[in-house]
This record gives sequence, C-alpha cells and structure tokens, in this order.
Amino acid sequence: MNGRRLFPLLIAALALIADIGAACAQAPSPRKEHSNRKSLKPPPNHSVRLTALYNALAKAPNAETAKIIETKIEIARLQSGSATADLLMQRARQSLAVKNKRLALELLDSIVSIAPNFVEARVQRATLYYESKNVVRALADLRVIVAKDPKHYQALTGLGIILEELGEDKLALDAFRRATAVNPYIEGADEFIKKLSLKVEGREI
Repeated sequence: MNGRRLFPLLIAALALIADIGAACAQAPSPRKEHSNRKSLKPPPNHSVRLTALYNALAKAPNAETAKIIETKIEIARLQSGSATADLLMQRARQSLAVKNKRLALELLDSIVSIAPNFVEARVQRATLYYESKNVVRALADLRVIVAKDPKHYQALTGLGIILEELGEDKLALDAFRRATAVNPYIEGADEFIKKLSLKVEGREI
C-alpha cells in the first residue's frame, strides 16, 4: 500500500490518538449523513453501565472472568436506542453470517444514517471496509467509533492493526496500549506490543 497516498488520513489518525475526546462532528465520515436528522441515542443508563463494565474488565483477575464481562459489554453495545436500527442490525448480522457482505453493507449504511450514535454499526462497517481493502473508510469509521467510545477496545485494536500495516508503528503501539488498558486479555495484543515496543523504543515491554 502506498503510504504517501494515505498521508492525510494518517494525520487524522494521529489527531484521534492525541485527542481521543475530539468532537466526532469534526471527524471525516465515509458517507454523507443528514446533519438535520435527530440523533437517536441509547438509553440514558447505557453509558453508566458500559463504564462500569469497562472498569470491571480492566480489573478482571483472569481470562475466564474477562470473557464473561466481554459478553455483557457486547450485549450492552447492541442497544441502539432505535427499534428500527436494532431490527436492521439483526438483518445485517444475519447477512454477515451467510457471507452476503453487499447486503450487510447496505443495511449498515442505513443504520448509521438512522442512528449515528450507534457505534456497533460502524464497527461492523469498518470491518467490512477493511476486509475489502478500503482502508480509508475503515479508518474513518474507526475514528468516529473511538471518539464516541474511547474505551472500545476492539476498535482500538483494529486501529492498531491498520496503523501497523501502514508502517505507523508508534501510533499502532499507542492504540494497542490503550486497548489493553481497557481489556488486558485481548488475544495476540501482547505480541503486537512486544514487537512494536522493540521497533519504536528499542526494547520489549
């Protein structure tokens, strides 16, 4: 991949890592969304519950406990605040299960338009973009995800993988460290951190 062609996007990724709480309105969006559409949000206690689960995950004593908490986090994240978005998400997941990626992408686009604060739709879409080699749009979605949910360890891990592939080792290392600070039991993350630490800092962790 030609890193020079993606230089502006890497600058955007740098901004994401440096200022994780930047307003998502300033983030690039893969598709034009209606700015005048009322933003549907998850239930009011959604953020509180996720924060509690993230804190519990960071302190999990072992991988088995972590896996239980991860499942609870996944369930909590699937609350979009929109019955229509939830239904479309079910259809999108079914489409992914049968490898109908084209239909899944169309459904995910619709979900993002209806419920732009529903980060899991962007997570699935970013994965599809990455699998289809559309790194620009994958990174754009990841930027929005992490801006909305700074502790989304899967998004941070995905960001780390992409940045490492682009040769941005320092940024990739930062992303992996942020991910493991939330979830110390991410499979394979320690190996990435060891490898990148050696390349960036000249030493292993």
